[in-house]
Amino acid sequence: MEDRDEQVAHEATGGAQNPGGYGSGADDPERLRRLTAWRQAERILSRMPTDRTLGEQLASLTAGAATVTGLTQPADIYGDGVVAELEERVAGLLGTEAAAFFPTGTMAQQVALRCWAGRTGNPAVALHPLAHPEMHERGALSSVSGLRTVHPTSEPRLPTADEIRDFPEPFGTLMLELPLRDAGFVLPTWQELEAVVAAARERDAVVHFDGARLWECASRFGRGLPEIAALADSVYVSFYKTVGGISGAALAGSASLIEEARTWRHRYGGQLFQQFPAALSALIGLDRELPKLASYVDHAKVVAAALAEGFTQAGAGWFRVHPEPPHTHQFQVWLPYAADVLTEASVRQAEETGVALFRKWHPASGGPPGTSFTEVTVSEAGLEWTAADVRSAVGEFLKRVTQPE
Repeated sequence: MEDRDEQVAHEATGGAQNPGGYGSGADDPERLRRLTAWRQAERILSRMPTDRTLGEQLASLTAGAATVTGLTQPADIYGDGVVAELEERVAGLLGTEAAAFFPTGTMAQQVALRCWAGRTGNPAVALHPLAHPEMHERGALSSVSGLRTVHPTSEPRLPTADEIRDFPEPFGTLMLELPLRDAGFVLPTWQELEAVVAAARERDAVVHFDGARLWECASRFGRGLPEIAALADSVYVSFYKTVGGISGAALAGSASLIEEARTWRHRYGGQLFQQFPAALSALIGLDRELPKLASYVDHAKVVAAALAEGFTQAGAGWFRVHPEPPHTHQFQVWLPYAADVLTEASVRQAEETGVALFRKWHPASGGPPGTSFTEVTVSEAGLEWTAADVRSAVGEFLKRVTQPE
């Protein structure tokens, strides 16, 4: 799904370039060292599902399954049973006529955009150059689906209404990634989003939301999920990012669109015989995580502010917490050191103090040479951190950066 080290680890851990260090081979000692450090840390800002062993994940799925569906029913076959239950749940949450389960988000969006190209008669898709299809899907939109992408803006934010209205090329679909992850999980305001959608409508374009992380957008927009989804003609959501499912995604929209999407899903190889583990984990995750997301977003602001205070108090020099305040429960931190130096300091801090402040760091593709960034996620484990805890952890982290072994 992604042209970086390992997509599963990248997305499931909320990091970039295989942030948790998974997927690089079971015999990789550095990967195992990082995994052990994150697993054994007494305090961490977010415990990811992929931190758990296979046995732990199976036990969790077994323990939660009976809370979301009847276990005496037959297992699903080609999308019925619990998979159909999940589709109905998603359509209800988003307020759409229908929804279809897909094994991957890449396939869901390929199908959505292909359907819209056929319906509009225009294969051009307007999207941001940092959007997921451009950054992490190896050119799939063009090589697999015959679509063409255009970029209304290259600024590290979603396009404005004026940029959409004044763009010199025609396009059939406007795709908006909410939030724009590779720019720092950034979102527009609700008013800006409404204006961008209206500008696309003026051009007779349809609007598709890449809502892999749509679940956590409600806090910034001050709107419920149905009102957000109603702005678009179709919406994709993920089950293994924010809600911590095993895998899978859903495409939601009108009944006629979803009927067509099911046909293309089959043609793309997505009509799997059985998918109940993924469907069950998605239902469990929706129940468990959706009610807590607002608290995660609120506390991410506390953590981000405390990180900035901690870097300043420790005399870190140049740093950046972006965006400040965060728009969701995820954000970036930038520092002027090599990525391997910062990752080693992160691992050592977890090993030596039992506190994991950061995970893996990565060379910054933009910005001054020699800078690196990491992505911070605040979820349930992070709610117990006070601002003082964060500031103290920053000091311990920087000691290991400036005084390596």
